[in-house]
Amino acid sequence: MLKRILAAGFCAAALASISTGAIAQDVTLKLHQLLPLKATIPGKFLVPWAEKVEKESGGRIKIEHYPSMQLGGKPPELAQQVTDGVVDMIWTVMGYTPGRFPRAEAFELPFMVTTAEQTSRAFQEYYEMHMTNDFPGMKVIAVHTHGPGLLHTKDPVTSLESIKGMKLRGPTRVITQMLKSFDAVPVGMPVPAVPEAVSKGVIDGAVIPWEITLPLKMADLVGNHTEFTGERGLYSATFLFAMNQNSYDSLPDDLKKVIDDNSGVEAAAWAGRAMDGGDVVGHKKAGDKGNNIIVLDEAETQRWKDASAAVVSDWVAEMKANGIDGQKLVDDAQALLKKHSH
Repeated sequence: MLKRILAAGFCAAALASISTGAIAQDVTLKLHQLLPLKATIPGKFLVPWAEKVEKESGGRIKIEHYPSMQLGGKPPELAQQVTDGVVDMIWTVMGYTPGRFPRAEAFELPFMVTTAEQTSRAFQEYYEMHMTNDFPGMKVIAVHTHGPGLLHTKDPVTSLESIKGMKLRGPTRVITQMLKSFDAVPVGMPVPAVPEAVSKGVIDGAVIPWEITLPLKMADLVGNHTEFTGERGLYSATFLFAMNQNSYDSLPDDLKKVIDDNSGVEAAAWAGRAMDGGDVVGHKKAGDKGNNIIVLDEAETQRWKDASAAVVSDWVAEMKANGIDGQKLVDDAQALLKKHSH
């Protein structure tokens, strides 16, 4: 009898141990992205976000961060890597996969963006209104934008005429169209390729926000930076921070909650604030170096807005041809930007 009691007790204890182990399972998630750790988003958002998630999970979630495409592939492949489950999490530029996220392009249209935090809040809300079905195979943690994009060039851009014929890196399909509307020559490439392309004369400059000039060392490569008057910057790019859906679904409920609690508008705003802070540092570095920072006045800025207006109408028409109400998307984007800008 005693042996049977002891055996039953041992089995119960073993089952309890197995059950506890299942509940308290440890999870390692691989995060893959294209920028070096010292860049703004990895350093000021992705790394502290991962640390916060690890802490709030009681150490049960571990996030292995692989910057600069260390797990292989090229930046445009990141969205597919997370969809396929090659990695558990990615951060990427949506425009690197043209046509995959068409509704996101409303936030890439000319003279849309305000600050990165304000625009990211608006874009996250826009995603929840219009884009929740656009990411099959993914659990979206946050979407966001950078701050006002501007021109960084070897020769000064002081008017619409001076950009004519310049070879400029364009990050996305929409922004390439915008550059064409200014009679520039757009050259598509992922942002890590920009420094070599500038130094070798493949391009004359790039359109990027101030924050990304820091890891690219653009202030050392070009001497001119052209900004625009008003609260709306020339353009923005859209970004995706996402998890493989199966990786998320396999988590126990309490760990899903940790991910959920660190997803959504406040995560988007955090990324935006990081971008805004990087813009301040990038601008200061160019100024300290004695570079030529040009601010086009209101009248000249309006000429650029007028020159790029067809990009918006063409995009709306293209969306309509694909069965998407592009005008509603633009109107909603503008309304959300107004709501979140102050």
